[in-house]
Order: sequence, then C-alpha cells, then structure tokens
Amino acid sequence: MFIGHLGVGLAAKKVAPEINLGVLFIFCQLLDLIWPVLVLMNIEKVSVNHAATVVTPLNFSHYPFSHSLTASLSYSLIAGLITWRSFRSVRVGFAALSVVLSHWILDFMAHRPDLPLFFGDEKFGLGLWNSLWGTFFVEVGIFILGIVFYLKSSPLQNRKRKIIFWSMISLLSIIYLGNIFGPKPPIDTPAAFIAGPALAMWLIVFWGYCADRKVNNTNK
Repeated sequence: MFIGHLGVGLAAKKVAPEINLGVLFIFCQLLDLIWPVLVLMNIEKVSVNHAATVVTPLNFSHYPFSHSLTASLSYSLIAGLITWRSFRSVRVGFAALSVVLSHWILDFMAHRPDLPLFFGDEKFGLGLWNSLWGTFFVEVGIFILGIVFYLKSSPLQNRKRKIIFWSMISLLSIIYLGNIFGPKPPIDTPAAFIAGPALAMWLIVFWGYCADRKVNNTNK
C-alpha cells in the first residue's frame, strides 16, 4: 500500500477537520516513517526478492518494531492520546488512533504473511500484492474515495490551495504508477538504498500541510 494509506489520511479530514492534512499524513504513514530509520540503523531488515510478490519485490524479513500489530497498537494509542490532549476532543483523538491503526490493517490485506503480531516468528498477511490488478483497483479506489471525502470536508477555495493540492495528487499518482508498473530494483540492492529514498515521504507530509493550510484571502 502507498496511496491507499494516503487515501485514508485524506478521508480522515471528514471526521477530524481540525487536524491539518500534513499531520493526518503522518498518522496514516507513521509505520512507514519509522521503518526506514530502523532499517538505516540496522535494527530492521529488508532485501530485494523478485519472487516475493507480484506487486513488490521487497522482502520484509524483520520489522517488528515498526510493523508488528503490537507496535502499531502502541503507536495508535500514543497518537490518540496526544491528539485528544491537544484538541480536548475524544472524537479527534479516536480519529487519530484509527488512522494510525489503519496502516497495519491495510498492510495485513496487502502483504504476504510477513507481518508479525508481536515480536516472535509467527507472521500474517492476506497477500493482495499477489494480484497486480486487484492491488491496483483496491488502492486506487481508496485513494479516490479519500480525495472525494477530503474535498467535501475542506473545499479548495483559493487558487493557491488548488495548485498545491492537485499537483500533490498528480505527483503521488505518477509515483504510484511508476512503483507498481515500473522496473524492479536489482536483487543486490543494499537495504540502505531501499530505506533511504523512503524518507522522502516527509516531503509529502510537508506538501499535505501546505495544501491544507488556510489563507484569509480566498480569491487568490
């Protein structure tokens, strides 16, 4: 999942309009923002295996601290509590908790059985990534629904926001198409060369913040 996670972040604006889209992007991608840091620190492991799944050649052999259900629940509770305290709203706090936890749920749908529940060896996953077109239609469908819900809750009332938002959506779509239909990385690609570019997700977070930032003059 990639734009599927971001679709959840976009849709969450309908439930929690108080939260900036950049923060919602952090919540929906929190596990994947933590993961590359742990790989670069050699705490978690990833490699390239072209036989892993049809959609992605990445072999996530060890990532319990970022992607186990236990870790996901912990991050969800922390995000929910911080947001609840910040906004003094149970609704907003629960929305934050749900968005963070949605990442593991969508990954459970997509991944082959490589997601740990705890920190042991037993792993789970339904394997949607074994179907290219199944993955495409599910993920794009979530993304489109997310856009629709976002626009209903936060209309783009000025030209600047329209440009920033739609350029972000266009770039995400191009990146996604390249990832799913483009060439796969060489089998001997170092883990650092896989995890390093994943840190660029922070640029999408910043882009989302700018796209959702309100300005007083709605005619510009």
